[in-house]
Amino acid sequence: MIAVKGITKRFDGFPAVDRIDCEMKEGMVFGLIGTNGAGKSTLMRMISGVIRPDEGEALIDDLPVYDNPEAKKKVFFIADEPYFFAHGNGTDMAEYYAMVYPTFDKEEFYKLMTQFGLDAKRKIGSYSKGMKKQLAIILGLSAKTDYLLCDETFDGLDPVMRQGVKSLMAKEMGERGLTPVIASHNLRELEDICDTVGLLHRGGILFNRDLDDMKCNIQKIQCVFEKDDELEKAKQKCDIIKSDQRGSLHILTVRGGREEVMKVFDSLDTVFCEVLPLTLEEIFISETEVVGYDIKKLILEV
Repeated sequence: MIAVKGITKRFDGFPAVDRIDCEMKEGMVFGLIGTNGAGKSTLMRMISGVIRPDEGEALIDDLPVYDNPEAKKKVFFIADEPYFFAHGNGTDMAEYYAMVYPTFDKEEFYKLMTQFGLDAKRKIGSYSKGMKKQLAIILGLSAKTDYLLCDETFDGLDPVMRQGVKSLMAKEMGERGLTPVIASHNLRELEDICDTVGLLHRGGILFNRDLDDMKCNIQKIQCVFEKDDELEKAKQKCDIIKSDQRGSLHILTVRGGREEVMKVFDSLDTVFCEVLPLTLEEIFISETEVVGYDIKKLILEV
């Protein structure tokens, strides 16, 4: 497990990361959402031990990360702009990481390079942005570390490649218990992969919840009422946090468990009523509004 305890980092007196506490459980995908400048990259660098916190600490499996080779062996960090040797190729990078990580699997590396259609002997300087991201991901997966930190890793990848990378991560999770931590400014990018999501804003964690728990506590109801006053009855009986109407069709976001919410709507006069699946965006909008934030102003491309 990755544990972040009261971690703080300042640059020129400005708190890029400010007293963050959170846990990232093994075997699950943790999504870190935040706009550019929210502190995602700084937090990732402290978790991976690249930079030292000014206060607090980051632990990997109870080991302090900074200046600790044993802890660093457990984590591979894919930066937003990955580092490669100036005149190196894929093979050079594989040889380098094989010296850094005892678990590095060269056979897996070349297998993935072939699957992605990348030439390991080609100079990386001639790669496109997307190809460089693919190479960084291949190196990260081939290192066979317990934790893989991905900073805007999907940025620059086409939709097909994104799904391919997500499938590879899911495979590694199932086979050896990989724990990915994925930072992004785009909610939709993490819609189908994350188990837990944290919202980072101005260096602090606003929100850190398990997605399944959130989905269980918020319901999206689509219904047509027999009479107009049935909506008012619904508002009196349950906690409706959002209400939209399109003609006679009502789409309601309701706080509460599915069983208790449906019990209320079963008692009302409706022409029809059904539960719709919630998007990650809808869940976050509902939850952050409760604590006084408008996520549409905090997150880009929602």
